[in-house]
Amino acid sequence: MKNIKIEIKWALIFVFMMLAWVVLEKSLGWHDEKIADHATMTNLVAIPSVAIYVFALLDKRKNFYHGVMSYYQGFMAGLVITLIVAILSPLSQYITSEFITPAYFSNVIKYAVSTGELTQEKAESYFNLKSYMLQSAVGALIMGIATSAVVAVLVKSKSRR
Repeated sequence: MKNIKIEIKWALIFVFMMLAWVVLEKSLGWHDEKIADHATMTNLVAIPSVAIYVFALLDKRKNFYHGVMSYYQGFMAGLVITLIVAILSPLSQYITSEFITPAYFSNVIKYAVSTGELTQEKAESYFNLKSYMLQSAVGALIMGIATSAVVAVLVKSKSRR
């Protein structure tokens, strides 16, 4: 457990950032009156998401590997963060849906049907807590693995000769 203390810390920071992001989205109206903007604007969360992985791997390099970290070590640290975030994603989605923005699903279903993007039945089967819990966990794994792979290249230290 001591070996992954840094990863646990940054995974929790990531989860709290995501919850704060949802609060921001809701306060900007992207979950109700400006829901048409949500699908595009929500992608901005990639900026703080990548930044957290960069800070996490820099922390791991400095405070665990004493300034020298290989690509593999950085990638593995990123994978541990990713796994923890993916495990916590359903809980985070529950908190989001039940406490932060409980009207989101009904609003997005209404929007998707009114624009003709989906039928009522398809919208209801896609936009619900169970579906979003699964999507958040799978999305965390896919995006976390990709982010870990890229950030590990940027953060690895030059080998000492």
